[in-house]
Amino acid sequence: MQPYHSQSIKIYNSLTGEKETFKAINEGHIGMYVCGPTVYSNVHLGNVRTFMSFDVIFRYLKHLGYKVRYVRNITDAGHLENDADVGEDRIAKKARLEEIEPMEVVQRYTVDFHNILNAFNFLPPSIEPTATGHIIEQIELIKTIIDNGFAYVVNGSVYFDVHKFNQTNDYGKLSKRKLEDLIHNTRELDGQSDKKNPQDFALWKRAEPQHIMRWPSPWSDGFPGWHLECTAMSTKYLGEHFDIHGGGMDLKFPHHECEIAQNEAAKGQTPVNYWMHANMLIMNGKKMAKSTGNYILPGEIFTGNNSNISKAFSPSVARFFMLQAHYRSILDFTNDGLLAAEKGFNRLMDALSILDGLKASNTSSLDINNWKQKCYDAMNDDFNSPILIAQLFEAVKYINQIKEGSESISIEDLVLLKQTLHTFIFDVLGLENVTEIASGSDKLSGTVEVLIKLRQEARANKDFALSDKIRDELSEIGIQLKDGKDGTTFSIN
Repeated sequence: MQPYHSQSIKIYNSLTGEKETFKAINEGHIGMYVCGPTVYSNVHLGNVRTFMSFDVIFRYLKHLGYKVRYVRNITDAGHLENDADVGEDRIAKKARLEEIEPMEVVQRYTVDFHNILNAFNFLPPSIEPTATGHIIEQIELIKTIIDNGFAYVVNGSVYFDVHKFNQTNDYGKLSKRKLEDLIHNTRELDGQSDKKNPQDFALWKRAEPQHIMRWPSPWSDGFPGWHLECTAMSTKYLGEHFDIHGGGMDLKFPHHECEIAQNEAAKGQTPVNYWMHANMLIMNGKKMAKSTGNYILPGEIFTGNNSNISKAFSPSVARFFMLQAHYRSILDFTNDGLLAAEKGFNRLMDALSILDGLKASNTSSLDINNWKQKCYDAMNDDFNSPILIAQLFEAVKYINQIKEGSESISIEDLVLLKQTLHTFIFDVLGLENVTEIASGSDKLSGTVEVLIKLRQEARANKDFALSDKIRDELSEIGIQLKDGKDGTTFSIN
């Protein structure tokens, strides 16, 4: 029997505004889609926080034995600045400023995105589709929406008819906005003559002559609307009705609202059972902004090369810091918070080291099974990582009490305590023991230095065959030796 049979998860559903007991559409299988990055700049720390929240959710669902298909897209087609229907394509703008091809921009920042997420120890998604790889699917989806009477063509562009849709559907049900209020709050703008109404949004935009990224369609050479790509890719890989759709709180309106509308207009049914939204990241109590200097790139956390932090922090410490806040609450990123998280993280790792040396007794004075279920209860309650972390520190307290002799633990409970701690610290929260990593690195350095010394002795004895063998065999495993006037150094590829 899989663990999910004995655990009942409650998820806060943004659509209903309530915590609901999770029930998979297909027994034992979960389809989850999360809106990925637009790759025109280095990945923002706020985005990292959102993806980290869903990485933990993905990890926990897999731990429970679900077969999860996790789809997270890459937006590489670009969309207009401020996600508007007019303006300049973000990727094309970056390409123009740097005098490179748009796809060079895409490649550079997709690599950066993956490197940062790898450093934070993210699991890769099951599928990572790109917007440009699904232009055909997006065109076919537009055709269906037009055929169903919910879109119209003007001058080579296609717009979704929000007013027509709202006559038979509820546009605004996710963000709890009423169309009447949106109409009342809309300013009359020049350049909106192509649309029937200002609330309508683009499904396809005709490309102006200077627009670099363009594709042929039945309506014009142009490019798809931003909202459309996620509808096309989520339904292609997860079906017309799937379990979980996630993203940042900022995407609830208009992006996710428009996704629902497109799905219902094309397929005649609501696409998703549970909508999940991660909250904002702020810094030093204020909105992060490059213009004010109240800003940090994820990679700068690891190097300490930013005036907002006093030192470098390991990716696991930064990850631990972020998971101390619930994914639906605002997180304030501060130097003091990171320093406190580092102390807590080190306490946790120290406790694991102590745990390895503990001696078991014949009986237990601690109820480890009850504590283990509290760990599950925390994650079952809308993936409450801060409550889980509080339970992990209860275990730290137990470990210290056992070490001091004020509590006892049986061999069975000691094994259970170790297994549960390793499961939640490493498998679910995705932390890494940086002490062990550093220790391993030191041991490797020491080993290579010994081999360099042996090679120097071989060369002094004119045993060049042995000298070359040491160099060549180290090279085969990715360790390059470099002889210089100050001696031999090495690098790892």
